Amino acid sequence: MNNNNINLEKFTSIFDLNNEQVKIRSQSLLDFNKKGFPSKKNEDWKFNDLNKIISSKIPNLKFFNSLISKKKDKNEIIKNISKDLLENNYIISSNGIIVDVYLNYEDKNKFEIVREPTFLNTSLNSSLNSLNMALYLDYIKLIIKENYKFSKPILFINYTSSDIENTVLNQRFDIVMEKNSCMSILDFNLSKSNNNFYNINNKFLLHEGSVLKNYKIDINDNSNLFYSKTEIDLYKNSISENFILSKGSEFAKNDIECNLKENHSSAFVNGIVALDGLKQHEIKSKINHSSEHTKSYQLVKCSLKDQSKAAYQGKIYVDSVAQKTNGYQLSKAILLNDGTEFNGKPELEIYADDVKCSHGSSSGNLDENKIFYLMTRGLSKNQAKKILIDGFFLEVIEKITDSGVKEIIKDLMNIK
Repeated sequence: MNNNNINLEKFTSIFDLNNEQVKIRSQSLLDFNKKGFPSKKNEDWKFNDLNKIISSKIPNLKFFNSLISKKKDKNEIIKNISKDLLENNYIISSNGIIVDVYLNYEDKNKFEIVREPTFLNTSLNSSLNSLNMALYLDYIKLIIKENYKFSKPILFINYTSSDIENTVLNQRFDIVMEKNSCMSILDFNLSKSNNNFYNINNKFLLHEGSVLKNYKIDINDNSNLFYSKTEIDLYKNSISENFILSKGSEFAKNDIECNLKENHSSAFVNGIVALDGLKQHEIKSKINHSSEHTKSYQLVKCSLKDQSKAAYQGKIYVDSVAQKTNGYQLSKAILLNDGTEFNGKPELEIYADDVKCSHGSSSGNLDENKIFYLMTRGLSKNQAKKILIDGFFLEVIEKITDSGVKEIIKDLMNIK
């Protein structure tokens, strides 16, 4: 993939940037130009060669599009969202630029909004993070004050209009949870466009006793390519609950890394991948246990039909000081016809001797005996398959601890 069409000067001319910000962007761009888009030579991309995918799907990819600065009216975007969902807090991003922050259900003295770029993560350890640092369109950081619990979830609505095509859209937001705070996030990818590459970077910092419930939803059919990197640092007694519904984009990779830095911190990563056509999706998770008495749980389930492909890379790393670690990881896939493909790569890397860790991965077809049994009870073959697939996914959905979000996910997947 040729990166020569990146013009940083042209890009920064539409934004009010100081010299330090321009310097950071320039350094990041140099790093990306050196590394390029990741390929199979990178172990983390062995199942999906992003450089090859972009070259094939979006050969005329633009790193700058003058239309991105033309923000859509928020009322036009809201028309595409159900009234029930809008009875929550929300942050709306239009073509990568934030157009509305609505947190009116909360005590305004209990949180802080930072719009100046004060990144929690400025590492250039990956080319996609470097690209994001160089060409991010907007930035927001939320700081939730000590002992405050949000009364309603926040919807992060990423909207892209139909006139944006063949463009890289870099977005980033950070969250700081102070001691004993609590919040739920629903991150919606709501796109009217096609043939774009989304490169999203998030960093969450969870202080002692805080709880963050992070739900990522990609359900609208489109021909976009999507990559999201989420890094979460957890301190004493904090909990991170993560759920991914990966269904809509032509290509999607959700990459989550949880760093359990202090005792009794816990991370949960659960996901559903439901694909058809030629879609390719991947979930990659890494849990770093760096302290005693930490816990992690990972469960990913996939259903694949037509010629779709899915991959799951999950790793549990246990440092030598992380005694009494409890780590669980499992991925399962249902292959609904011969043209599908699932790749699982479960990993354990353990340097402590007093731990309880397990991992596994399996794939196979639906049980024909169960299908036959349901058909003898008057169901069609398609109805029988749907019941079995819904039951397969329910185990993951039941892990969602926010009852309202659980019902939203069931409704989106048409599960009774």
